[in-house]
Amino acid sequence: MPYENFSTPSRRTFLKTTAATFAAPLLMASRLPAQNNTSANDRINVGIVGLGSRGFNLLDEFLGEERVQIVGLCDVHDLHYRDRGWGKGPVYGRVPARQKVEKKYGEQYKSGTFAGLTITSEYDYLCQRDDVDVIVVATPDHWHAQCTLNALRAGKDVYCEKPVTHLFSEGQAVYREVAKQMAVFQTGSQQRSLPFFQHAVNLVRNGVLGEIKKIEVGIPPGYDEPMGSTEVLTPPIGLDYERWCGPSEVLPYMQARHHRWWRGHRAYGGGVLMDWIGHHNDIAHWSMDLDKSGPSLVEAVDWTYPNTDVYNTPHQYTIRCEYPNGITSTISSRNEQGTKWIGENGWFHVKRAGMSASDSRWANLKFKVPGDFRVQQVKNHVANFIDCVISREEPLAPAETGHRSITPGHLGYVSQTLQRPLKWDADKEVVINDSEANLLLMQVADRKFG
Repeated sequence: MPYENFSTPSRRTFLKTTAATFAAPLLMASRLPAQNNTSANDRINVGIVGLGSRGFNLLDEFLGEERVQIVGLCDVHDLHYRDRGWGKGPVYGRVPARQKVEKKYGEQYKSGTFAGLTITSEYDYLCQRDDVDVIVVATPDHWHAQCTLNALRAGKDVYCEKPVTHLFSEGQAVYREVAKQMAVFQTGSQQRSLPFFQHAVNLVRNGVLGEIKKIEVGIPPGYDEPMGSTEVLTPPIGLDYERWCGPSEVLPYMQARHHRWWRGHRAYGGGVLMDWIGHHNDIAHWSMDLDKSGPSLVEAVDWTYPNTDVYNTPHQYTIRCEYPNGITSTISSRNEQGTKWIGENGWFHVKRAGMSASDSRWANLKFKVPGDFRVQQVKNHVANFIDCVISREEPLAPAETGHRSITPGHLGYVSQTLQRPLKWDADKEVVINDSEANLLLMQVADRKFG
């Protein structure tokens, strides 16, 4: 049997066994070397980069796909418990991910239909392998663009978590590279594959609410205080913290700014604002048929920040948008979470937990929506991506769609910094008559790793 039953080690045991090996860059294979399995069994070979909480969610989903075989895993952390104490709750990182994959494929090891698993801390090693067809990017936001672009240029298809990129200019680079490479790319905005949200878009696009006057996008508030210990520590053995920081600033290591809570600082993420805008504002844009367009005016109003220098992303925030079709929207921590449309015939609100409406009939999936428009019926976001890898069609949440859905968030940060509204040319993707705003919007990170 090519795997062992995994049991959580004590911290002392783990540190002793890891310290001797982690001084060198990690690159190891399972007992059998990985080979090109695609031609042998027609399965799509997948490498996953980023093995935290969301990475494990995706690992489970891809492992459940019969058309897929996981052949590579990459992370810069051996084993951790996210924001929890050692040994408490689910365990993440390379070690448990390897155990999960090898347990799943145990019988296939025996039969010789699975050739092995590559484990590495160097994502580009997976990108350059001929036996990898797809790269899944589930890293923190500041690594999304670099991992994605390297994978695309190596001829891979990509599934990348939202927000599709950390910076606006990175989003443009990604969707243009997808087009250049004729690659299949799916943004992890999985709400598009959920029935409630598909039903909402069908209602709006077929005019059930009449002319839409206003949209309220509600997303959670940001962190108002440190979410963990702020004690500055030496990064633990088993974590390559400098590589974790990667293309961004290497800030002092602390629990309050690492696993789970990293998005509170702009070096690594865009706060809860950019975490959630790719979900609920994505649905708002979808309902207006703006997957390749956007607002004409964006203004940040009433932003407040936490009383700590650990984070520099807003606690409470509102972004007001105007669209060429006459609709106005607010993207706000003060709105009810989800997406709400207010039309001449009434209102409709959707969130993951359910639907509500001024006419209760609308908030029923069995309601017969009039009109001819229907969104693509997709029940599983990963399955839709795999379907498209095979067919070479465009998936439900392609790269430009993911970029356009979060653009109001990028513009909101610029508007807040300059304390003025921004007139936006969505076709050219430039702020009109405002060179200072465009310079801020197009900032790029200092790349320290190739």
